[in-house]
Amino acid sequence: MRTIGVVTIARSDYGPYLSVLRKIQEDPDLELYLIAGGMHFSPEYGMTAEAIEQDGFNIDERVEFLLSSDTPQGIAKSMGLGTIGFAQAYARRCPDILLVLGDRFEMHAAVVAAIPFKLPVAHIAGGESTEGAIDEAMRHSITKMSHLHFVTTNVYADRVIQMGEEPWRVVVSGAPGLDNIGAFPVMSWEDLKARFGFDLNRPVLLVTFHPVTLAYENTEYYITELLAALEEVNFDIVFTYPNADTQGHVIIEMIEEFAARHPDSWVATNLGTEAYLSLLSHAAAMVGNSSSGIIEAASFKLPVVDIGDRQKGRIRGQNVINVGHGREEIRDGIKKAVSGDFRDSLSNLTNPYGDGQAAEKIVDTLKSVVLDDQMIVKRFHVRNS
Repeated sequence: MRTIGVVTIARSDYGPYLSVLRKIQEDPDLELYLIAGGMHFSPEYGMTAEAIEQDGFNIDERVEFLLSSDTPQGIAKSMGLGTIGFAQAYARRCPDILLVLGDRFEMHAAVVAAIPFKLPVAHIAGGESTEGAIDEAMRHSITKMSHLHFVTTNVYADRVIQMGEEPWRVVVSGAPGLDNIGAFPVMSWEDLKARFGFDLNRPVLLVTFHPVTLAYENTEYYITELLAALEEVNFDIVFTYPNADTQGHVIIEMIEEFAARHPDSWVATNLGTEAYLSLLSHAAAMVGNSSSGIIEAASFKLPVVDIGDRQKGRIRGQNVINVGHGREEIRDGIKKAVSGDFRDSLSNLTNPYGDGQAAEKIVDTLKSVVLDDQMIVKRFHVRNS
């Protein structure tokens, strides 16, 4: 039996992982070894470790290391503590292969700690680009430390190979988060209202805004402009929490204060996968700078107003309208997104991130790939010009 270690550090990776975790759990030849850390154990971010267990997964290792400070120094210290915590976890038990997803600093710590153990690392979502965030550097660093790459598009596969990774290590799987679409029944407005206390009577904007970590000093200005734009449009609004990034507390405080002043606005600390996908299905538009607006939203033909450069460089569908940080641009982007003409233009939209069959490709590869010295000893691949 092969043991697949999976690291999850936040709701942002746990949702996309779900279909992969279930396939590993169901396979009689595989053992799931789940390592949770980061935001999962933060009450401020919804204590989402409890949701993992409610979904029927056992958390085998708990790595608590995230400081409450969201300063650059606090983030850097959390990275160091995370590396120590994951190293201690691997020393207690080292899986046959480690699966990681994405580009966050907490995930980077998990991969750094794996290197001295000669632990093969399989990485989901390499080759992507987010030019406005420190995640850009984290993602590419994780790629060079990993031994197997599950990428979401052919373009991203080419980028990973361009970075010197051998082509046999790269598998185009699609985005695993799309596998969840159709796996859950869509919750009705009435169910959403009952579960979360939303009193939704008008079309809804789903708003998720994260710090732009390469311009964190502008966070207060950015969220002020977004909230000013939302003042000018006639919608119910559901905010979701930002990630634990530099200056994230500024965003949390300001959206909470906005919702307290506006009875048609709500803040959700953690919706969970089923409710979140249901809101994508029902919403009039999504507004903010979340990767979900680039990846999952296209499957719902949902208009997205993508603000600023945080997601700059990612492949996107025609449902995404990119705007600057000024309130007028954001307001005009929302008006365009919810217009009937724009909605009608998305009728034939296909999602560039796959067909919702990623988990099967990922798990089949994890099960069959040979874990020998050839896997561990990496050679720099030079492409022919």
